[in-house]
Amino acid sequence: MGIIELLLLGAGLSMDAFAVSVCKGLSVEKTEVRHMAIAGLWFGGFQALMPMIGYFLGTTFMKYISAFDHWVAFGLLFIIGLNMIKESFTAEEQNVSSSFGFQTMFLMAVATSIDALAIGITFALLNVNIFGAAAIIGVTTFLFSAAGIKIGGIFGCKFKSKAELSGGIILMLLGTKILLEHTVLA
Repeated sequence: MGIIELLLLGAGLSMDAFAVSVCKGLSVEKTEVRHMAIAGLWFGGFQALMPMIGYFLGTTFMKYISAFDHWVAFGLLFIIGLNMIKESFTAEEQNVSSSFGFQTMFLMAVATSIDALAIGITFALLNVNIFGAAAIIGVTTFLFSAAGIKIGGIFGCKFKSKAELSGGIILMLLGTKILLEHTVLA
């Protein structure tokens, strides 16, 4: 697999993280470099880590992982989406730093990188240089995620509750898309 294919793959894998980052940027009153760095590091880090895990476990556990990865992604994105929708209807102010807290970012990073785990399994079969591939995927996702925070911040300051509602719906739809791609459309 060449550099162009890996860049395209990295861009494709980063789209879920980009969409989530736009939603996160929408919920922030004023985007800061630290928000962009936090999202980029979480999403880029997990998008780099998951293919390596998939690669090293892939040959042994391929049939087990591919059997339920879509359910895990669906469940995590659906739960996070429901929580965002619930928060959009509450009148209390939300602390921006809490929305970028460990638990929230961890769950979102895992949910958006489940597909990368499956790609790692594929890499094991294709004999791809996993460290180079993971670096390209991670850096690409970092850049897309950081840009997503900024883009979301530009358009979302005035419409916070509507943005949270939209973000929750988007996350639930992403989870449903992953589930449908692996069950109905497979």
